[in-house]
Amino acid sequence: MHNLRNAIKRSTTAVLAVVVLSLFAAPPVFADDTDKTLRVCQDPNNLPFSDTKGQGIENKLAELFAKKLGWKLDYFSFPQRMGFVRNTLKFKMPGTNYRCDIIMGVPAGFDQVATTKPYYRSTYALVFPKGKGLDAVKSKQDFLQLDTKQLKKLKIGLYDRSPASQWLSRRNLLEQAVPYRILNADPNQYPGEIIEKDLVAGKIDVAIVWGPLGGYFAKKVKQPELMVVPLTSEPGMNFQYDMAMGVRFGEKEWKAQVDKFLEESKPEIHAILKEFGVPLVDETGNIIP
Repeated sequence: MHNLRNAIKRSTTAVLAVVVLSLFAAPPVFADDTDKTLRVCQDPNNLPFSDTKGQGIENKLAELFAKKLGWKLDYFSFPQRMGFVRNTLKFKMPGTNYRCDIIMGVPAGFDQVATTKPYYRSTYALVFPKGKGLDAVKSKQDFLQLDTKQLKKLKIGLYDRSPASQWLSRRNLLEQAVPYRILNADPNQYPGEIIEKDLVAGKIDVAIVWGPLGGYFAKKVKQPELMVVPLTSEPGMNFQYDMAMGVRFGEKEWKAQVDKFLEESKPEIHAILKEFGVPLVDETGNIIP
């Protein structure tokens, strides 16, 4: 996962394909609101963000937005693999509407869509079971100050191409890394398996994951109890990233409407994020309660 932006682009929060633009100029297009329906592009199996049962963070945000608009809510589901944007937000057959008009979670500044103002900022985190010798770890520094023999015995799960691999390399812990593939063609695979299955089963001792993933599954898993330790950025290594929503380029009025929703709904959005255990940080890297 990313120099995280590349990490989130490719991870649980989304490898999105390059869109081939037309060679011919076309008039701007806009989200179709004639039938008052909020059409959301989503991954059908990507908790804590979205699923077909409407259980994810982005599902709850979509429900809130639709309620405030007074519109119906509809989804178009497609796995967040290569081609997600092309097959959802950008897809349109002649004489038909676009499949969907908004992606509820993308990295701020993501170049495949027009991004809104960021609506939350999170960070990568350590996740590990309580009662396994790591209970005293409350920070990144605590983790690094563990006895060398103890550190060298740990199996540390992480997604490839994420800041975690660079960090372990910098700390001479790369031999402890257990890499997981960001991209998986299996539609039943979901990023949270690293915690919900392998960490719980003891196949790994620690997971380093994007914060919303760690926070959600730490709340979901009852046994063993899991601890989440947010990571702070350091020179040359960023763990913290802003997240926004995405619409099609050229839809300035629609984008402005989404930005207005985000501004006016800050308390409700904050409550949803905290309900899902998302570790939130401010621009200086401090945890937001």
